Amino acid sequence: MLVDSHCHLDFADFSHDIDDVVSRANDVGVKTMLTICTQLSKFYDVHAVAEKYPNIYCTVGVHPHEAESDSQLTVQKLLELSNKPKVVGFGETGLDFFYNKSAHNIQEQKFRMHIEAARAAQLPVIVHTRNADKDTVRILQDEIAKGAFPGVIHCFSGGRELAKEMIKLGFYISVSGIITFKNAATLRDIILEEVPIDRLLLETDSPYLAPVPKRGGRNEPAYSAYTAKFLAALLSISEKKVADITTKNFFQLFSKTSSFQ
Repeated sequence: MLVDSHCHLDFADFSHDIDDVVSRANDVGVKTMLTICTQLSKFYDVHAVAEKYPNIYCTVGVHPHEAESDSQLTVQKLLELSNKPKVVGFGETGLDFFYNKSAHNIQEQKFRMHIEAARAAQLPVIVHTRNADKDTVRILQDEIAKGAFPGVIHCFSGGRELAKEMIKLGFYISVSGIITFKNAATLRDIILEEVPIDRLLLETDSPYLAPVPKRGGRNEPAYSAYTAKFLAALLSISEKKVADITTKNFFQLFSKTSSFQ
C-alpha cells in the first residue's frame, strides 16, 4: 500500500473527475490520501472531500501565499476546526520567500500560530518552505524549545543543512515528483545521504509537480507509484519496502487517522 501524504483534491483541476482520480489511485495501490487546506475560506470544501471518501483525510491551515490576505486565522479557529472528523493536521503553513505573496513578518506570524495549535493538539504541522531554509530552521528550533510537536517538511527541495536540522528536530521529510526530475541531482544526494528511511514520506502535491514520465501534465495521487519506484531505485531497496516503510511513517506521524479506521 502507498500513501499520498500531500495533495489538493479540492482544487478546480479535479472538479470534473474526482471519483475517477480516487479510483485510479486505489487501482495502483495508493490506498490513503491526505488532502491539504490552503485557505480557511476553503476548509469546508477540503473537508467535504475527506468526508466523501473513507480513505481520504484532510488538514486545516493557511498557505504562506495567503498569510496576509486571510485575516480570520487564529489559533482558536485552527483548534476548533481540527476537532472535526478526519482532520489530522495543521497546514500547509510556513515560509515562501520565492514568490513573496505575503510579507515575511506576516508569514512568520501565521506560521507560529499553526505551530501553537499543533503543540496544543499534538497534531502534525505541514511545513512549506521555499528560499527560506535559515528562517524555517530558526522558527522551528525556537518553537520546539517551548514544547515539542510533530511535523513534516512537505515537498522537500531545500538544502543539506535544512535536512540535517529537521532530522535533529524529529521531523519527517516528504519526497515529491521533483526527485525524478533530471535537474534534481543535488536533492537526490541529500535524500540519500541525510534522511533516514524511517523519516521519509511520499507525496504528489497534485495537481502540481507530476513525476517523470508524467511531467508536464496534471499530477494526481496515482502517480505516487512513479515516485515510489524511483525512490526504491535510489535507495537500492525494493518497491515493497518503500511502500511499507513510508506508509508506516505516515500513520505514525498522522496518528489521529487511527480514530477513523
